[in-house]
Amino acid sequence: MRQLIRYARLNLRPILAGAAIAAAALPGLAITAERPALAMLDQLQPGQWEVRDRDLSGGRSRLCLESGRRLIQIRHMRETCRSFTVQDTAQAVTVHYTCPGNGYGQTSVRFENAQLVQLETQGIAHGLPFNVRAEARRVGACTT
Repeated sequence: MRQLIRYARLNLRPILAGAAIAAAALPGLAITAERPALAMLDQLQPGQWEVRDRDLSGGRSRLCLESGRRLIQIRHMRETCRSFTVQDTAQAVTVHYTCPGNGYGQTSVRFENAQLVQLETQGIAHGLPFNVRAEARRVGACTT
């Protein structure tokens, strides 16, 4: 019986070694899958953007954007957050993000053209919920 167990252990070593090599390669694949290009956001022109809330309040704000990627964390602009891309197509991007100690959000940006996008974002910021449906439009160059 002991010889049978010893024989099985010897024959399993190459299989276990191969499994260990495959498992070591998987984290690299996962990192690649979590870092898509978000190319649609890179098509947006830098400059002064007006974000107009589509709710009844109709609030407006202006942002100086050097990159369309900044629209993802519109309620957590100055935060360092971890993100996960849910959707990444030529016409729409959806990203879920978590800001340790300061909330989370999920933002969808739908491309109209390089100067106009539709934006939906919701989550928790500073302990309070937010839900924004807005249109973001480039209105010119950034002013200092």
